[in-house]
Amino acid sequence: MITVSEKAKAYISNQLEKEQRSADTLIRVGVKSGGCSGLEYQLAFDTERREEDEVFESNGLTIVTDKMSLFYLLGTELDYSGGLNGKGLYFNNPNASRTCSCGESFAV
Repeated sequence: MITVSEKAKAYISNQLEKEQRSADTLIRVGVKSGGCSGLEYQLAFDTERREEDEVFESNGLTIVTDKMSLFYLLGTELDYSGGLNGKGLYFNNPNASRTCSCGESFAV
């Protein structure tokens, strides 16, 4: 399962409103090869479910991911930080053995 924290939900809801997207917009998360640690996170709004998607509901939001990405993201929480050291959404991934300083890539 992939979850969304309360702070991340508030941030995402604000972004959906700013972009005038509907409340049923999907949060698509994924992993691709790349980044300084080997694997790179992907995050985007989407409007369509794909046949191969794994679907999760968390905090009133619908998260979708492909099966390959789920292998790396299972148990991950999408969170938000508004502090001085980094502002924005980030992945709290228990499967990551190493992450880069920017938080956009990881290794298992």
